[in-house]
Amino acid sequence: MGLDMYARSTTLEIKEWVDFDVPEREDELEVHYWRKHPNLHGWMEELYRARGGKDQDFNCVNVRLTYGDLASLETDIRSGGLPDTQGFFFGQSRGTEEEKQDDLAFIEKAKSALLAGRTVFYRAWW
Repeated sequence: MGLDMYARSTTLEIKEWVDFDVPEREDELEVHYWRKHPNLHGWMEELYRARGGKDQDFNCVNVRLTYGDLASLETDIRSGGLPDTQGFFFGQSRGTEEEKQDDLAFIEKAKSALLAGRTVFYRAWW
């Protein structure tokens, strides 16, 4: 068990910010996957809550990401501003240059997906 985190994209137009269902579709693509990066998960949870998300555990729920969200996330990654986040199954964020570069690579892939007209969303399972 542990924190598995996914960024996915679809051509389905999603209007909701949080707590939406994404029907299984052939066009759904994985943008990025992380294993036990709780600080990034904490950042996503803050976004989820700011957008009205109600799931107490922030587990197996979706939050849609915009270009502006990705720009804010990039600023926080570069400045070391991801929130310290802990959970029983979460493990620890490493804080290494490799982890930072992996996060920045995700942002570039997600921006490309958005520019291609796809909807990008985040979901975690723990």
